[in-house]
Amino acid sequence: MTMPTQGSGLDSGYHDAGAPHTASEVKGSSLGDLMRQVTTDLSTLMRQEVELAKAEIRQEGKKAGKAAGLFGGAGFGGYMVALFVSIAVWQFLDNVMDSGLAALIVAIIWAVVAAVLYSMAKKNAQHVRGLKQTNDSVQRIPDALKPHPEGVTR
Repeated sequence: MTMPTQGSGLDSGYHDAGAPHTASEVKGSSLGDLMRQVTTDLSTLMRQEVELAKAEIRQEGKKAGKAAGLFGGAGFGGYMVALFVSIAVWQFLDNVMDSGLAALIVAIIWAVVAAVLYSMAKKNAQHVRGLKQTNDSVQRIPDALKPHPEGVTR
């Protein structure tokens, strides 16, 4: 995966080393040039943030898909095993005790199995971490660039 990088030179607003222009370089520029540079930099920043979010969504989507597949497989496997083992245990216990009590014992056994499967699935789902890098980088955007809906009137 390649990350977009900011070019060097006057058009990008940064020198090769990544430092901003000096005051003397800015004094020689017109207001239109400065506004164009700011607009270009903001546009580049937003494109980079969108690309970062897309990359993180792809990575985390794979993890979420795996967890969902495991949840589904555990559910179907648990259903099939529960069905056949429940019938067998119920029939076995029915020979020794009342049928209703035998059914209750089988239900309790499957409640324990379901709890174990749920805890395993929950542990696997905790590995999905969200868009950590995007959230971190968006937090570094200055407050002046963030929208403030309470101050907007229509």
